[in-house]
Amino acid sequence: MIGSQLDQKTILITGASSGLGEATARFLAKNGSQIALCDIAVERGEALAKEICDEGGRAHFFPLNVTSEDEVKTTFAKVKEELGAIHVAVNNAGVDHALKPLADLDGDMYHRVMDINVKGVWLCMKYEIEHMIAQGGGQIINVASVAGLRAAPLMSIYSASKFAVVGLTKTAAREYVKQNIRINAVCPAVIRTPMAEHVLSESPEMFDRILKSNPMRRLGEPIEVASTIAWLCSDHPSFITGETFAIDGGLTA
Repeated sequence: MIGSQLDQKTILITGASSGLGEATARFLAKNGSQIALCDIAVERGEALAKEICDEGGRAHFFPLNVTSEDEVKTTFAKVKEELGAIHVAVNNAGVDHALKPLADLDGDMYHRVMDINVKGVWLCMKYEIEHMIAQGGGQIINVASVAGLRAAPLMSIYSASKFAVVGLTKTAAREYVKQNIRINAVCPAVIRTPMAEHVLSESPEMFDRILKSNPMRRLGEPIEVASTIAWLCSDHPSFITGETFAIDGGLTA
C-alpha cells in the first residue's frame, strides 16, 4: 500500500497553502507523511498546518518566497534542522497570466511568471538536491503542465515557463541519478483549482473550448493530481526518473 511507504517520510511542498499544493499536502498527511508546508501566504499556510494537525496529521508551516535564493537556502536548512530530513520535495509554487496573445503580453508579466515558475523551481531544486546528496538520496516532483508538453494558445509565457520546468526535470534527473535522487514531473491539464477557476471565469468561451477539447469532457480534480504525486513520493516507482506524467484526461494521447 502507498500509505505504508509514506509514513516514514518528510515531504516538503512549495505553494502549499491552496490549490494543488493544499490538496497534495492533505492527501499525503492522511497517508502518514510529515509535511513541510512552504508558501508566501502566511495566514493560509499556518491555518492549513493547524487543520492538518487537528485532524491527526503532522504538518509544519515555513514562510517562503521561492524567488529569493537567501530565503530558499535558509528555509530548507531550517526544515532539515527541525524535521530531520527532506526525503521528498514537491515543487508546486507557480502562477499563470491573463489569457492574451503573445504580442499583447508585457515585460512585467513575463518576468513575474518566469521568476516564480522557472527561477523558483531551479532555486528549490538547487538546495533540495544539496540536502538530498548529503543524506544519501531523495525524490523531487516538479509540477509542470500539459502547457509544457504542447502548444497553449493565449498562454505563451506560462507555456514557456512549464516547458522550462520539464527541461530542468529531465536534465537534473540525468545529472543526479547516481546520487540516488529521482526527479520527475507531473503535467496536469486544467484542474479545478481557485487559480484556474479565476482565469476561466473571465472567459466563458475558453472554458467551453477546454471542456470540448478534452476527451473526458471535464476538468481534472485536485485529488487526481495529489494521488499521482503521492505514488511518485512512494518507493513503488523506484526505476522511474526524468519522466513527465500527463494528468489530462487523454488530452495529449
